[in-house]
Amino acid sequence: MILKDIWMDVKAVQERDPAARNALEVLLLYQGVHALIWHRVAHWFYEHHMFFIARLISQVARFFTLIEIHPGAQLGHGILIDHGCGVVIGETAVVGDNCTIYQGVTLGGVGTQKGKRHPTLGNNVTVGSGAKILGSFEVGDNCSVAANAVLLRPLEENTTAVGIPARPVKKDGVALPKKQKMIIGEDDQRILEQIDALRKELQELREESANLRKELEAVRAGQEKA
Repeated sequence: MILKDIWMDVKAVQERDPAARNALEVLLLYQGVHALIWHRVAHWFYEHHMFFIARLISQVARFFTLIEIHPGAQLGHGILIDHGCGVVIGETAVVGDNCTIYQGVTLGGVGTQKGKRHPTLGNNVTVGSGAKILGSFEVGDNCSVAANAVLLRPLEENTTAVGIPARPVKKDGVALPKKQKMIIGEDDQRILEQIDALRKELQELREESANLRKELEAVRAGQEKA
């Protein structure tokens, strides 16, 4: 099973990396493939509750490849970690089949609670260089996260997200409408400030009026008793 997974990872590099010339070159010289091989071995030990050995293997892999994948992470088939330096994948992260992950990507958690705390990527997801996906949520199939984006919320399938924090800009290949921001000049800004001041004064007058009514009602009640 592990050998089959390794072969699928090699084929994924050949299919999606134009610089890859042949399978032997990919197997021997691509640190992304090496990191995945080490991880699949470490994950086997992790699943059999040999946590120290699993962690030791992952740390050795990190030393040689500069890619840190926790042995508890669940990785699918046909994954391409392109260049890969600085990639970090957390313990409870799940990566689907045929995903592409570029250098500097973090699939991280937020908080210190135990349990599921890392993201789940669907199939055919592309994560650009330096992107951070933080938290326990799902990224749907065929999504793309732009380089250096910081994704903090779920994405529906077939969505492209950019920015910090990341927001959807495309759905099913169609650009989403941008939210128009009002451009305010200096004169308009003064008018808005005056309106805010008038609102505050009106609120104060209402409060004073309410207090006067209460006092007047109290005086009337006293006169009636007298």
